[in-house]
Amino acid sequence: MKPRRSSDQMRLGLVLLSHCFAWREALTIVQPATLLRWHREVFHLLWRWRSRPGRPRLSTDPQHLIAAMARSNPTWGEKRIASELRLKLEIQVSPRTVCRYMARRTGGGGRGATGQRWATFVRNHAHALVACEFCVAVTASIRLLYVFVVMEIGRRRLVHGNVTSHPTATWAL
Repeated sequence: MKPRRSSDQMRLGLVLLSHCFAWREALTIVQPATLLRWHREVFHLLWRWRSRPGRPRLSTDPQHLIAAMARSNPTWGEKRIASELRLKLEIQVSPRTVCRYMARRTGGGGRGATGQRWATFVRNHAHALVACEFCVAVTASIRLLYVFVVMEIGRRRLVHGNVTSHPTATWAL
């Protein structure tokens, strides 16, 4: 631990310092608002220096590669492109970085198109999709009936239907 300086040593240091330059001429009387403004400016500069971007930008080759992959595979998102780069080319890039360098694709409503629309997906996969509904119906005698219906999307035909007044887990299965 460093020993503390005595007050005599400090006075001697100030005397020697006063011989080096005219410190009394450097003193300026300012208003408190000016002092606070200077403090804010110094703090702003310090914060800007401390919060400068830490990660460097990608070089141009991976940037062009990301843009080309996004153009040639419009249904791929940033996660898929980042995975392809990592697995096949051993380029470690986060999906957020990939998103930054992907070319902006505009879909409906000004949003970036990240894949196919829902209607396109349903049309392409309708033969393999089924929809199920589990609902409650009230009879005229105010009795609750639980209804379970399964419908094939492609042919629009009823695959399964069941009704009960007391559903159980085995009934649902």
